[in-house]
Amino acid sequence: MPIRQMKESSEQHLVMKNHLQNTMNSVQRAPKTAQNGKGPPPAHEPHNTKQPHNQASPPSKNRGRRRGRGGRKSDQLDVCMRPSSRPCTVAHKPVNQASNGSIQNGHGSGGMEMGFPTSTKSLNFAPRPGYGQVGTKCIVKANHFFAELPDKDLNQYDVTITPEVASRKVNRAIIAELVRLYKESDLGMRLPAYDGRKSLYTAGELPFAWKEFTIKLVGEEDGINGPKREREYKVVLKFVARANMHHLGQFLAGKRADAPQEVLQILDIVLRELSSKRYCPIGRSFFSPDIRAPQRLGEGLESWCGFYQSIRPTQMGLSLNIDMASAAFIEPLPVIEFVGQLLGKDVLSRPLSDSDHVKIKKALRGVKVEVIHRGSVRRKYRVSGLTSQPTRELVFPVDDNLTMKSVVEYFLEMYSFTIQHTHLPCLQVGNQKKANYLPMEACKIVEGQRYTKRLNERQITALLKVTCQRPRDRENDILQTVQHNAYDEDPYAKEFGINISEKFASVEARILPAPWLKYHDTGKEKDCLPQVGQWNMMNKKMINGMTVSRWACINFSRSVQESVARGFCNELAQMCQVSGMEFHPEPVIPIYSARSEQVEKALKHVYHASMNRTKGKELELLLAILPDNNGSLYGDLKRICETDLGLISQCCLTKHVFKISKQYLANVALKINVKMGGRNTVLLDAISCRIPLVSDIPTIIFGADVTHPENGEDSSPSIAAVVASQDWPEVTKYAGLVCAQAHRQELIQDLYKTWQDPVRGTVSGGMIRDLLISFRKATGQKPLRIIFYRDGVSEGQFYQVLLYELDAIRKACASLEPNYQPLVTFIVVQKRHHTRLFANNHRDRSSTDKSGNILPGTVVDSKICHPTEFDFYLCSHAGIQGTSRPAHYHVLWDENNFTADGIQSLTNNLCYTYARCTRSVSVVPPAYYAHLAAFRARFYMEPEMQDNSSTGGGMKAAGESGVRPLPALKENVKRVMFYC
Repeated sequence: MPIRQMKESSEQHLVMKNHLQNTMNSVQRAPKTAQNGKGPPPAHEPHNTKQPHNQASPPSKNRGRRRGRGGRKSDQLDVCMRPSSRPCTVAHKPVNQASNGSIQNGHGSGGMEMGFPTSTKSLNFAPRPGYGQVGTKCIVKANHFFAELPDKDLNQYDVTITPEVASRKVNRAIIAELVRLYKESDLGMRLPAYDGRKSLYTAGELPFAWKEFTIKLVGEEDGINGPKREREYKVVLKFVARANMHHLGQFLAGKRADAPQEVLQILDIVLRELSSKRYCPIGRSFFSPDIRAPQRLGEGLESWCGFYQSIRPTQMGLSLNIDMASAAFIEPLPVIEFVGQLLGKDVLSRPLSDSDHVKIKKALRGVKVEVIHRGSVRRKYRVSGLTSQPTRELVFPVDDNLTMKSVVEYFLEMYSFTIQHTHLPCLQVGNQKKANYLPMEACKIVEGQRYTKRLNERQITALLKVTCQRPRDRENDILQTVQHNAYDEDPYAKEFGINISEKFASVEARILPAPWLKYHDTGKEKDCLPQVGQWNMMNKKMINGMTVSRWACINFSRSVQESVARGFCNELAQMCQVSGMEFHPEPVIPIYSARSEQVEKALKHVYHASMNRTKGKELELLLAILPDNNGSLYGDLKRICETDLGLISQCCLTKHVFKISKQYLANVALKINVKMGGRNTVLLDAISCRIPLVSDIPTIIFGADVTHPENGEDSSPSIAAVVASQDWPEVTKYAGLVCAQAHRQELIQDLYKTWQDPVRGTVSGGMIRDLLISFRKATGQKPLRIIFYRDGVSEGQFYQVLLYELDAIRKACASLEPNYQPLVTFIVVQKRHHTRLFANNHRDRSSTDKSGNILPGTVVDSKICHPTEFDFYLCSHAGIQGTSRPAHYHVLWDENNFTADGIQSLTNNLCYTYARCTRSVSVVPPAYYAHLAAFRARFYMEPEMQDNSSTGGGMKAAGESGVRPLPALKENVKRVMFYC
C-alpha cells in the first residue's frame, strides 16, 4: 500500500476504513509449504508463480556475493534502487497484489495508489488468515481461566472527592467508608467496584443520577506534635454511562474488530477489588508476605511472592490470566539494623564515612518509616533526607523566641526516650522549610514498600533463585492461588455476575519441526538437524569463516600472568581455526598488560603500536581479558573501540581464562566470526531458495527495539536500535544502527528524518533508509519485501507505533526512488507477558525437554489468542531452568499475505540462526539483535551525557532538540554484528 510521493500533502494519506476492509477481503493467500522428515529435504523448486513484468530474469545459480551490480552509483549511494539479478533460480511472485489496502509495487506501473491511514479510526490490524496446520499436534495447558460474561448492566459513575486526594489508598478508604454507611440506604444495596481515582462501577443503576455525600475519615498527621484528627470529605457520584455488553459479546464472537476497552477495564477492576483489599497491589500484581515467607536478598531487601492477574479477551471468550510473581521489597527492619545491612558493617560503634552517608541518604529517601519510641502510637512519616551532623550536635528552636534545644534533650524530656547512638545522623521528615528530625533508633521501616531502584548482582541472583520455578511447581502454585482467591465466593464477582473456572485452559498446540542447518562443505558434517533445540560444532565448519590476520590482546586482569594469557589466546586461535576461520596464531604485538583505570590510554597505545608494526594496516580484532568484576571497564572499552578507534573487540572474563572449556571457546569463536563479517550457519531451505515469501523476491528482515532508562533515572535518553539482514536469500547476517531519543519515548524517532543542508537543500536520512542502501550495496538488489519485527511494544501502544513507524518506513522507501514501495509485514514481538504453557502430562517425557518444559517449536494460535487478529504464541527454545516463557507475536500489518503456517515457520526457523550459540533462542534473532545493539549503545553515553542539555553538533530527530546524539559508529563497525 504505497504512500503518495513526499511532495503531496499529508491529507492525501487518509484512507477510509471500509475501503481497507473491502480490499482485505479480496486477498489471495500464498499456498502453504511444509517440510518435515529425518533427512535433509530435497532441493526442489518452489511453486511456480508469475514473474513481475519489471523483474530481471533469474541468473544461473552462483552464490557469490555481488556488490554494486546493476547500475552506476550516484552521490547518494545508489538512491535509484533498480532491481537487479540475484543467485536464486526461482520463479517470482507478483508483488502488486492487494492486501491491507490496494497494493502495487510501484515500478512505474499505473493503477490506483492508496495512502497510509493517519488516524487509528481508519486502521484495522491484520485479520487472522486461518490457523496453522504444520507440525505434530499435541495438547498443552495454559494459565488462562475461563470467565463467564456477566448478564447484568454495568454502570459507570464519576467520582469527585473534595478536597482532592492524591493517594489511591486514601481514596479507597473514603469510598469504603461511604459504602459501609450508605450501602443499605442511598446505594440501594449495590456493592460498587472502585478504581481508586475517578470511576466507580455498579451492576445495575443506583437510585440516583447525582448525589453528594459527606464522609468523615480518621487520619494520621505527619507532624510530630499533631494528634490524630478527623478529616471531612465531600464525595459526589454522578452517572456517566452504561457499558455496552452487547459490543463485548460481538467482539468475543469475532463479529466486531474493535475491542470495547471500557467494558474490559470495568471487569478487570471488579475482579481486582477484593485482592486490592487483601494484598499489596503493585501494577497488575498483588503481593503479600503471607503467600510465601519472604526471602532475604541482602542489604536490607527481601523478596515477596505474589500473583499477576488480568482479564483478557480470547477466542474461548473472556479469560482470567493468572501467573506467579516476585518483587523486591524493603525489609521492615529497625532503621539502624537496615543501615547496618546496607553498609555491611557495624554502625553502632563506628562513625560513618562521607560515602556511607551518601549511600544511606540515597537508600532511605522517599521511604516510609514509623516511630517506635511512643508505645502504641505508630505515626508514619516519609524520609526526605539525612542530617549532615550527628544527632548529638543537632539543635532546633522550640518557640518563637528562638530558644534552642538539642534533639537529645527534646526526646528525653518529651518522650522519656534516651538516644543511645548520638554519633549517627537523624532522619529528616517533612519538607525543607519545616523539616523535623527523627533519631534512627526511634524508627522502623514500614512494611510493604516496593524497592524500585536497581538491584546489584548478588540481589538479582538471590531474586532469580526465588522466582526460578520448575514448570510443575509453577503450575501447582498458580492453581493454589486461583483456589485460594476463591472467585466463586468473591462478593464483588457475585455482585457483577462473573463466574471464574478453576481449571487451566486446555489448548491445542503444534510442535513445529526444527529446520536443517547448512555448514561448510569441508567439514565432516555438511548439514545438521538440531535435536530438542540444540546442536554443537563438532565436525562442522562455519559456512563463511572469516580471516583474522592482524590481532592483538590487552590484559586488564592483574591476576592473569602473561604466560596464562598467551596460552588462552593460543587455545582460542586454534578453536577459531578448527571452526572454519583463518586465524593467525600470533598477535601482531606482544600481549599488553594495563590497568583498568587507564583503558583509553592502553587501547590507543595498542592501536598505534599495531599500526606501526603492520606498516599502516589497521588491526582487525582486539582481544581483551577483563577482571570478573570490572565496573565500567567493559562499557568504556566498547565505547572507545566502536565510536573512536573503529576496532572490533572481543572481551573474555578472567574466570574463563583460568578455566578454559571447549564449549566456551567454541561460543567465543562464533561471536568473533560474525563480528568480523562472517556467517556461522544458514538455513538449508534458504540456500535452496525454499522459504515461502522470502526466497521468491529480494526480502529484507528488520528488527527494532527501544530500551529505556531504569526507574529513578528521569533524564537519561531512551536508546533505539534497528538491525536489518544483509544477505538475501540467506537472511542470517545483520547490520545495525542506534540512536538516542527523548526519555521514555517508545516511537523510534530516527527511522526516517529530513534536514536542511545549505548546499544540497532538503536531505533525507534515517535508519531505515541507511539500512536499505546497505542491503543494496551488499546484495546488488533492492528489497521488494520488508518483514519488520518490532520488540518492546505494549498492547496499548500498538496503534500509535504502527501508524508512526510504518509511515516512516514508507517515507524512507519513497525517498530512495519514486513509487518505490515494497510490501511490508509489521510484527510486534512481546516477551513481557504472563501467558505460560505447560505440558498436559508432566510424566510423559516425550512431550517435555530435560527441564520439564514444553518442547521447542511449540506454537499456539487458537483458544487463548485474540478473537480476530493475527497473533500466536511460540516457544522456540528449550528450557534450561525455570519455566519457559513463549514469545507472543502479533502481526499488525501484512501486505505480503502470509499464511499462519508461513509466518510461524519462518519465525521458528529464524530462531535457529542466532549467531552467538548453538541453540535455538526464545525471540526471533533480528529482534534479539536490536535489543543487544540498544543495550550496547547505552555504554556510548559518557557521564556528562546523562543530562538533557543539548549540544551544537550532530543531527537530531524532529522534536528531539533536547537529546544529545550518540557518538557515531565507525563505518567498519556499522557493517558487522558488533553488538554480538
